[in-house]
Amino acid sequence: MRVLVRVSPGASRTVVGGAFGDALVVRVSAKAVDGKATTAAIGAIAVAFGVRPADVALVSGATSRTKVVEVTGGTPEILAALLAA
Repeated sequence: MRVLVRVSPGASRTVVGGAFGDALVVRVSAKAVDGKATTAAIGAIAVAFGVRPADVALVSGATSRTKVVEVTGGTPEILAALLAA
C-alpha cells in the first residue's frame, strides 16, 4: 500500500503517528543531512507497520519533507490507527 508521509527531522525522539493533512507524520531524531532523516523515517515506518525495513520502499520525495512510501504487508487498519494517534 502507498502511504503519504510527512517527515519532521531533528525531533527529540522518533515517533510515528498523527496526521498532517492526508499525510502520516513521522518525527525522527536524525538530522536532514545526507539522507539520514529519510533512512530513519523508513526504519520507523517499518516498525510502526510491523514489517521489515526492506518492505518499505521510497517511491518519491527523497529530498522533500513530504514523501510517498510503498509498504509491503501494511494494512489500512494499521494506517488508520497511526493517523488517529
